[in-house]
Amino acid sequence: MWKGFGIAFVGFIIYAAIAGGVLTFYTANPENMTWREREVFNRKYIGRLELGTPSAEVLRLLGPPDLSEAITTSEAELVVYMYRTHHVRSDGVTTRDETTPLIFRGEKLVAWGEPAYLEYTGR
Repeated sequence: MWKGFGIAFVGFIIYAAIAGGVLTFYTANPENMTWREREVFNRKYIGRLELGTPSAEVLRLLGPPDLSEAITTSEAELVVYMYRTHHVRSDGVTTRDETTPLIFRGEKLVAWGEPAYLEYTGR
C-alpha cells in the first residue's frame, strides 16, 4: 500500500513541477492566435494595464497593434496603439470601430478607451 502511495506522490510532484514551469515560463504569442482568441487576450491584458505603463511593455505583452496613429495636438505629441477587442462585422479586416485605443504621451500610457481617444485627439 505504501509503495503505491509513494509512486502516486512522486507522480503528483512531477506533474506539479511541470505545470508550475509552464505557468511560470510560457508566454502567449498574440501573433499566432486566431482573431477570436486575440480579442479575448487583448481585453484581458488591457484590463490589467496601469497608467504610466511604458509603451515597450505594452508591445511586449500585446504584440504589435492592429492599427496605430501618431497625433500632434496643441498640448503634446501622442502615439495611439489600437488593439482589436470586439467583433463588429466579418469582412476580414480589423477596422477602427473594432479596436480599443491606448494613448501614449512620452512613451507612457496616459489613457485608453474610446472616450479618452475622443478627448485627447479632439475628434
